[in-house]
Formats: sequence, structure tokens, C-alpha cells
Amino acid sequence: MVFRAILAAAASLSLLACVQAAERKADAPRRIVSLDYCADQYVLKFADREDILALSPDAEKRYSYMRAEAAGIPTVRPRTADVLVLQPDLVVRTYGGGHDIANFMEKPGVPVLQIGFPQTLAEVREEVLRAGIALGKPEKARELVADMDRRLETLARRGMPRKTVLYMTPAGVTTGEGTLVHELFEAAGIENFQTQPGWNPLPLERLAYERPDMVAASFFESETNHVDNWSAARHPVARAQLRELPVVPLEGAWTACGGWFVLDAVEALANAAEKAS
Repeated sequence: MVFRAILAAAASLSLLACVQAAERKADAPRRIVSLDYCADQYVLKFADREDILALSPDAEKRYSYMRAEAAGIPTVRPRTADVLVLQPDLVVRTYGGGHDIANFMEKPGVPVLQIGFPQTLAEVREEVLRAGIALGKPEKARELVADMDRRLETLARRGMPRKTVLYMTPAGVTTGEGTLVHELFEAAGIENFQTQPGWNPLPLERLAYERPDMVAASFFESETNHVDNWSAARHPVARAQLRELPVVPLEGAWTACGGWFVLDAVEALANAAEKAS
């Protein structure tokens, strides 16, 4: 009798879970269009594949984190007419379509989910939760955030000696306090060599007499971040950093957008700092 009661209770719980899942599915948007590759990541993570009408033309590019999952899904240019002809239930964007596209979608009654530009890990968490709820997968979003927190806690327990790191792109740009990249350095337990806040050219004069412990090289695998003849990254002082110091290659897909995938960059930085100790 006890065994039968347990089975009955388990069956009831299973049925309840199915009903709840069906209710969540009924509330979720069924015809989704994404307008840029940052939005693509969230749509591919939280929407069911059969509910995705179209992604951005960049969905399978190397700097798209979920590029493998994007294979085979139609794409659309972020133009109002091209999007509306698909008759979407929801449009998701970060920057795609320009700032006026939400207004153009309002008249035909198509809601737009605006993905933000998080500059801290706390804001990344908030964005993951908000997008997951909007796309009908609140539990999956909570699990993803919990996994992020577990990974960060594991890194925090390492207690490694603090190393300095210089962020460098092929365009000769680096970054300091007040940016998401700076937050990633902090989470990895390393110190940002760049002392000036925000995005700035590489500090070539300082690098001539002072060096970081490591270089975080980002977007060097990408063909979109072109190096022109005037880029500070072409200067002999900058080239010497890449040639003579430990280099942590950061994939553009890890840092091009603000999402859960930035944790891959944090872990790569922490591992490199540990090896350099």
C-alpha cells in the first residue's frame, strides 16, 4: 500500500509538472525573430527551435557564441518590411534595426524585447533572468544564473597571487574601470593594467617603461576587427607585449555581448594567471 501511494504521488507530481510546463509553453511567444547576433544568443538559449522564425545574418559567425545551434535556422535582415512579412509574435533585439524599429513595430502590434548592454556581472544576471522569463523559460534562466554563481564561487576560493593584465584588440583599443571587461578581470582575481576608466587607445608611452604580467588578446581571431596602418596595435611597443609576455586569447564570442558566456572568459583568465604564478 505504501509503495502504491508513493507511485501515485510521483505520478501526480509528474502530471503537475507537465501541466505547469504546458502552461509556460502556452504563454511563451511562438513566432520569434532576432535582429542581431547579441539577441541571437538569448533566443537560441531560451526559445524552442521550432518557435524561431529567423535569426540575424550574423548568427553563425565566429563571434556568435551559439553559432552551432544557429545552423539551419533562416536569417533575416533587420529591416521593418522584411521582419513584418514573417508575421512574428515577438521581435528580440539589442542594436539591430536601429533605435526606431520598436516604434515601427508598435503600429502593427508586434512586441519588441530589448536586450540591454550589461556592464557588470550583476547586470548580466539580471538580463539572463529577464530574457529567460520573456521567452518562456524562467526556470532555465534561474538554473543558468545559479551555474554562473557556482563557477564564480569556485574561482573566488582559489586565492591566487594577483597578476596584472592588459586587454588588447587588433584595433589598438584597451579598457579600464567601468566596463564589463574590467569586471571580468576582477572576477578572475587579476588586476587591470589600464588605470584610465572606459575604452581608450593602448597606453604606448606607459608600456615603453612598465609592463603587465599578461596580455588578454581579444578578437584577434576575427576578421571583423580590422587592423589599419594607424592602429596602436601595430606599434613595436604593442607588438613586443604580444611577443614577449604570456598571452591569454579571449574569443570574441565570449566578450562581444553581455551574457552568461562571459564566464568562459573569466575562467580562461584565471587559469592563465594561475599558470603564470
